[in-house]
Amino acid sequence: MTVIQSPIVAALVPEADRLRFLPAYFGPSMLRMLRGEALVFNWMGRLCPDYQGGFWHFYTLSNGGFYMAPEHDGTMQIEVNGNGFAGELSADAAGIVATMFALNQLCAELAGTADADALIDRYHHLGAFASEHVEAALIYRAID
Repeated sequence: MTVIQSPIVAALVPEADRLRFLPAYFGPSMLRMLRGEALVFNWMGRLCPDYQGGFWHFYTLSNGGFYMAPEHDGTMQIEVNGNGFAGELSADAAGIVATMFALNQLCAELAGTADADALIDRYHHLGAFASEHVEAALIYRAID
């Protein structure tokens, strides 16, 4: 039997639903929710020397995952200390990279807990989406 898998689809979170996004994906704890969001922003600052903050888009994925991406026209220069990656990514792809680094860090901070297990699942959901992204090769080089 051949199994046909549907592509994973990203959906922009509408303005009216943005307040529910962070607790739904980082957990209902105010501290964890704020920590998760701050980690994504901080990772973008570490990865992109020119990043100066700004509005971010929130996305849900049809496989249960999520990510955040800065509103930015054009490409962003991403540099990853530790693996030697340097390249230009769209803001969408850069957001995926920053979200994956943030999820990885938050999982390490919560290691051995049920909360970490849920975040690990979300990391893998985002990785599956990233593998289908038009910039998949660059995303995976950046997170390698």
